Order: sequence, then C-alpha cells, then structure tokens
Amino acid sequence: MKQIEAMDRVITADGIHYKVLNDMVWQAVSDGAKRIILEDVVGQRYIGCGLKGEDVEIIIRGVPGNDLAAFMDGPRIIVEGNAQDGVGNTMNAGEVIVHGNAGDIIGYAMRGGRIFVKGNVGYRVGIHMKAYRDLFPVIVIGGVAGDFLGEYMAGGLLIVLGLGSEEKDIVGDFVGTGMHGGNIFIRGGVKNAILGKEVGISLVSEDDMTLIRKHIEDFCNHFSFDIDEVLSVPFFKLYPHSHRPYGKLYAY
Repeated sequence: MKQIEAMDRVITADGIHYKVLNDMVWQAVSDGAKRIILEDVVGQRYIGCGLKGEDVEIIIRGVPGNDLAAFMDGPRIIVEGNAQDGVGNTMNAGEVIVHGNAGDIIGYAMRGGRIFVKGNVGYRVGIHMKAYRDLFPVIVIGGVAGDFLGEYMAGGLLIVLGLGSEEKDIVGDFVGTGMHGGNIFIRGGVKNAILGKEVGISLVSEDDMTLIRKHIEDFCNHFSFDIDEVLSVPFFKLYPHSHRPYGKLYAY
C-alpha cells in the first residue's frame, strides 16, 4: 500500500453517489492533482472514465464498480483489492493494475493500454479487443480465466499465467470463439477440446517470447512474483486461422 504524501488528493468515497465521486475526481485532475487516493470505495461505477493524462495516478482502496477506466486515455489506476465487471471497456491508453480478482468482460473492445490482474477473472475477457495504428492493448491475468476468453478478438495480446492454480485448464471453454486477430498466450498449455474452432495452437517461438516477456516482467514487478519461476513453465500460443472467419455468412 502506497503511503499518503502531502501533495496527494485524498477523497473518502463511502456513502458518495458515483456521479458525485467522479465529478470530484475530474475536479482534482482539473486542479492539477497528479495522484488521487480514493478511500472506502464501495462499488461506485465509471471511476476514471474518459480521463486523460499520462502523469495522473489514481489509487483505489476498496472495490470499484463496473466500467472502471472505461474510455480512459493515459492515466494509471491501481486497485488495492478486487474489481467488478467491465474494467478497461473501450480503453485507449494507460494502465490498470488490480491486486485482487476482476469480473467479467475485462477489456471489452479495448484499443490500447495494459491491464494487469493478479488473481482470477470472469467470462468473456478480451471480447472484441482490437489494435489500431500505434495502439496495442495487453491484458495479463495472473490466475485463471472463465469461458469465452478472447471471443471475437481482433487484435492485441492476452496472457494467462494460472499462478497458484491447481486447475488442469486455466482457461474456460470456447477460448477464442470468433477470434480473427491478435494472440492469446497460455502458460502450461490448454486442451484442444476447449478451443473455439476459429483458433489454432502452437508452441511459442523466440519472437513470441520477446513479445510477451516485457509484459510478464512488468506483471511480476507489480505483484512481486519471481520472473524466472514464471517463465520456467512453457507457454502455448493461440492464433486465429482466418482474419474473416464468418465471411461466408455474408453477401459482401
């Protein structure tokens, strides 16, 4: 837990309606605050929604509600506990670091930036993720992921580590269903039976490891994991067979 410093803006969120809380956050940013600490957060939605500025950091103590960092474009958000659904919805840039678990549809239509979750995530994580020009989204999951991981994924990078899990499969069923871009990396492997029919599977190459190593190193630094131990287990790559898997269903 980071200590409060003299120049920090501290806001106690307990009992405050989410609209009021978000107005207070926006006002703090407008006033020039570079680090905002939100105490006693209890499910308020849309924290950080649409915020800009790479030099802004928000620390959340409590559990933020749905759509944390939606449309965010640059700041860093650190959640010292769990997060609910929709983290990083259509996020453009910045970072979200969750020190607990997170809910469903993390990174929905995410276009850039990075999300790190120390624990587990729910269903449909990375659905409709896409890369655009110099924007490249990345989600690193320390635990396990639910069904439909990477559904209709169009770009970017998903990494699932399964740390501390005793599950044989650290991802749920229908992985990559409708996937037509990007890559998913699974530590320790995955059975073909749970893959969507639109994806293939292969061992990682040296180029693949170069691509993912930096993000895994940052994950380990955020959450105090041993990078050598994490990388001691082989990774497998899931990739789309086609950039237009449903092309025959349309007349154009």
